[in-house]
Amino acid sequence: MNKIEEAFKDKKAIIPFITAGDTSLEMTKKLILSMQKNRADLIEIGIPFSDPIAEDITVQNANKRAFKAGFSVDKLFDTIKEIKDEIFIPLVFMTYINVIYTYGKDRFMKRCVECGISGIIVSDIPFEEKDELINICAKFHIALISSVSVSSNERTEMIAKEAEGFLCCVSTFDARSEINKIKTDIELMLKKVRNVSDIPCVLNFDISSMDRLKEVLSFFDGVIISSAIVGIIEKYKEECLPYIEKYIKDLGDIVKDYN
Repeated sequence: MNKIEEAFKDKKAIIPFITAGDTSLEMTKKLILSMQKNRADLIEIGIPFSDPIAEDITVQNANKRAFKAGFSVDKLFDTIKEIKDEIFIPLVFMTYINVIYTYGKDRFMKRCVECGISGIIVSDIPFEEKDELINICAKFHIALISSVSVSSNERTEMIAKEAEGFLCCVSTFDARSEINKIKTDIELMLKKVRNVSDIPCVLNFDISSMDRLKEVLSFFDGVIISSAIVGIIEKYKEECLPYIEKYIKDLGDIVKDYN
């Protein structure tokens, strides 16, 4: 059983997202260790990019803060490598294809292995073009994680059938969406996935409240929390650790009711 599989074994997975280098890479290191200690099952680390088209404004601003603080991909790898031996949960990078191409595909994957990275999400590579990376990822045993949404329609089964690690389910709904509508469309999407695969399905959703989390969590094997955590970092900056620890613990209290 690999690390990603272990993250979902007999439990719903809590997956916090942070942007590397926000507010510094030293803070990134502290956040990873703190979130692991306080019940995170897997951590998604966003690699800052100059044109983060898949992000909302909160995460876009985190990218800007990271670059302002002197972020570089080399420095990120060095930072993660420093704590590799202290990490026992899987780490996954979220990035864009230009970051990998610019760094060099082989070099990027080698450094992922050095740092103990279990998978990558490449936001701007559609399923039909994944051959750009699938072989190099397989060579280095890095899961190339796919995404589907309620609008993927007939492509859902095709994507799910070949998905690795876990399947990231992207919601197109906002906080004002009717929960009955959300449930109906989610059930249809997951039915298509389950027709072809038993891969863990994770909701990537801007959870507006703990109550909304409770309403959707019963459908999924885990949940990615991005904007809420990045927003805490933005608000409290270098003092954010205790607030994020509390947030992760509160999530854990909710999720344990479903385990």
